[in-house]
Amino acid sequence: MTKRSLILLFVLTTACQQASQPKFDPKEEEAAIRKVLDTQVIAWNNGDLVQFMEGYWKSDSLQFMSSRGINRGWQQTLEGYQKGYPDRAAMGTLSFDILQVTPLSPVRFLVSGRFHLTRAIGDAEGIFTLIFRKENGKWVAMYDHTS
Repeated sequence: MTKRSLILLFVLTTACQQASQPKFDPKEEEAAIRKVLDTQVIAWNNGDLVQFMEGYWKSDSLQFMSSRGINRGWQQTLEGYQKGYPDRAAMGTLSFDILQVTPLSPVRFLVSGRFHLTRAIGDAEGIFTLIFRKENGKWVAMYDHTS
């Protein structure tokens, strides 16, 4: 191959690779993450902890930290929620106030916010930090620190 042919091949290969890679739009990804959080609120307020947990990474590497301790893994996190919120009275009505959504990379975002539970047994509120990862095209929380 001539030098000119090699250069042309390189340019065409590079152009095809760039065309096949999706563009990263932080606003679009933020909207998708906010939709996950909105879906979690709906699930919680319907009393459906399993559906609420769909917003979390289904992995043994999921980490959830709160004043009750550290849960590692999706199943342990679900069981922690079930123990801490055994019925609708304990669950109450959830709302989130998202303070900031910060891209860390095209596949990682940092989310900070406040939660509020309105309950007949007494309201509860606190703050949280989540790290979201894009897993198979879906945004899921891989780390949650709630206090």
